[in-house]
Amino acid sequence: MIGNIWFGKSPLFYVLWPLLWPLSILFGVISRKRRKDFLSGKRDRYRAPVPVIVVGNITAGGNGKTPIVIWLLEQLQAQGYKPGVVSRGYGAKAERYPLVVGEHTSTKHCGDEPKLIFQRTGAPVAVSPKRSDAVKALLDLGIDIVVADDGLQHYALERDIEIVVVDGERRFGNEHLMPLGPLRESTARLSEVDFIVTNGGQAHVGEIAMNLTPSLAVNLNNNLKAPVSQLESLVAIAGIGHPPRFFGTLESLGAQPVLTKGFSDHQDFEPNELTRLASQGQHLIMTEKDAVKCRHYAQDNWWYLPVTATFSRHDEVRILSKIKEVKEQYGSSLA
Repeated sequence: MIGNIWFGKSPLFYVLWPLLWPLSILFGVISRKRRKDFLSGKRDRYRAPVPVIVVGNITAGGNGKTPIVIWLLEQLQAQGYKPGVVSRGYGAKAERYPLVVGEHTSTKHCGDEPKLIFQRTGAPVAVSPKRSDAVKALLDLGIDIVVADDGLQHYALERDIEIVVVDGERRFGNEHLMPLGPLRESTARLSEVDFIVTNGGQAHVGEIAMNLTPSLAVNLNNNLKAPVSQLESLVAIAGIGHPPRFFGTLESLGAQPVLTKGFSDHQDFEPNELTRLASQGQHLIMTEKDAVKCRHYAQDNWWYLPVTATFSRHDEVRILSKIKEVKEQYGSSLA
């Protein structure tokens, strides 16, 4: 329902306006004051001794931040840097913080996105609601660049580069602040960031176009790979910010799912429910982020579809050149 109010043309927008509009105004006043207090020095901020890159958004929900984080890590690793990731671990609860993610760390403790990033890149990932503590844990591991997965509005952590991800199809919805609209901050905030990356759709002037390029489907149990189009009688699920994007990707690859089921972002699945859904077809397919949560009870006909962020060579150079410039200001660790 809330998605239709924010991004659609639901009559509920006008019905709920008298209730949500004052709350939206209040949200804006509080968030602007909070940011001002941090930037003015009234509230303490933590400055890391290494560069900090924030990948975030100004809207609620998933826009495709994690694939960009993974792309950044892979690019930095290829150039000889030692990057690490900090995250608050949305939807998870650890026994203690900061939590450094390992191979056997449960997604219930670290969250699905931190575990996915760790598995894809092997880079150190630290989770804590207080991101400065997570950064300090990474410094103990010898990292020389920090990538913050989300956290654009976490002004307690100073940053050197801000990358904002925009859903190219839904953009900013009705352009109202929460809870009347999807905005965490006004669109004026975009004029202050270093890069605006548009995921799908049509990038506007000054924005960097990004595509999520899918590869072969991967079996959760044996890691066999197969084209999605060859998986007959396919049931598709997605527990991400905008499930229709995943279902559209499957169709673009020639798949014709017999059933699609969207879940809320970061949802912890019930094994029995997924088993029931899988029984309605020959194969079950999900996103890679979903797969990290249910690999330990997956059946032989369960698959996931990895995607990779891709940019034009020109835009890759722009982003990486900016990072190199900032890193040189701190002193490069490369010989």
